[in-house]
Amino acid sequence: MAKSGRSRSRGSRPTHAALVVEALRRLYPEAVCALNHADPFQLLVATILSAQCTDARVNLVTPGLFRRYPDAPSLAMARLEELEEVIRSTGFYRAKARNLLAMAQQVVERHGGEIPRELEALTALNGVGRKTANVVLGTAFGRAEGVVVDTHVKRLARRLGLAKGTTPEPIERELMAVVPASEWVDLSHRLIQHGRKVCTARRPRCEDCPLAELCPRVGVSAAKPAGKRPARPKKSAGKTPAA
Repeated sequence: MAKSGRSRSRGSRPTHAALVVEALRRLYPEAVCALNHADPFQLLVATILSAQCTDARVNLVTPGLFRRYPDAPSLAMARLEELEEVIRSTGFYRAKARNLLAMAQQVVERHGGEIPRELEALTALNGVGRKTANVVLGTAFGRAEGVVVDTHVKRLARRLGLAKGTTPEPIERELMAVVPASEWVDLSHRLIQHGRKVCTARRPRCEDCPLAELCPRVGVSAAKPAGKRPARPKKSAGKTPAA
């Protein structure tokens, strides 16, 4: 397991990261994965399907998918055309179906049908990158090998002043350096919840945010006061508006 990040400075005063982690813990005491699943296999499949797709849509598709293919051996025997049809509404369904089929076959051939518990073994499977592997390791196996950096975590890590990177891997390294390993898994879940409920991409609700006092609002433009839109001035007939 990787070394934990520092949660406090050399003195006894909590660091900015420690304050944010504690605030998120109080705000979202139940840190849960948004993808419905019953075992590591289902979580791996659901996470692969979640690429460029909402978790809500994935949760609508997976019940039927898992009834038809409840485990890696059954998925490994699936007909590609049938699998494509089942997952069509998740987008990029042809590529996802190929990855799911290949992944299941690799799990059967290399791991006896069981989802591996090692980062390298997971990322060697088709359709599985570091983010997906971290989701499975952290949520299904309770192993904190890294921080899941999806679009929400990427956005909030920068806005909250926890990271300066612009792509997932640098952001993950920065988060791992300032947050204890014991918080890595839950931190991702909590940032994702906060990103959906409050700190949205286009219109973050900064005025209602419990983290407002801690947040430097990196990249967030000044919020416009709520209220009615000002009336447009009436155009005078025959006159050109002043520049």
